[in-house]
Amino acid sequence: MRAAAERAVQSASGTGAEIAEPEPEPEEETPDPGSSAGSGSSGNPAPATPVPAGSAKEIALQMVLDQGWDADQFHSCLEPLWEKESNWNHTAENSSSGAYGIPQSLPGDKMASHGSDWRTNPATQISWGLSYIKDRYGNPCGAWSHSQANNWY
Repeated sequence: MRAAAERAVQSASGTGAEIAEPEPEPEEETPDPGSSAGSGSSGNPAPATPVPAGSAKEIALQMVLDQGWDADQFHSCLEPLWEKESNWNHTAENSSSGAYGIPQSLPGDKMASHGSDWRTNPATQISWGLSYIKDRYGNPCGAWSHSQANNWY
């Protein structure tokens, strides 16, 4: 759009040969109608953004849905929780506490209860993390709320 505006200015000032058609605006992506965008029980609105295929986030979204929770539990609560904890990095390690992986398990080897590949497999870490959240907080929004209030979950 900026190039089209510059061409229009050049034409108006006599420096361009002719006025070009403006370039079309890129279309905005619309959220999946099946996903829930808006505010969750955390009170924080979170738009439902597309989740890259095969990514840790896609795996987590599917596991959240498989738990019977709605997509808002992922978009409004789990996504920002694990963004804060590990930036969704399955090899993230807290140098001071030793917490490890996407859910920042402390100690990290607790995740071995969900698979011996807990150090390298995001799906194993996510599975463990969701079990932890379900047992301790009921759902991702419960964990996010606790994290917001206490800076840990």
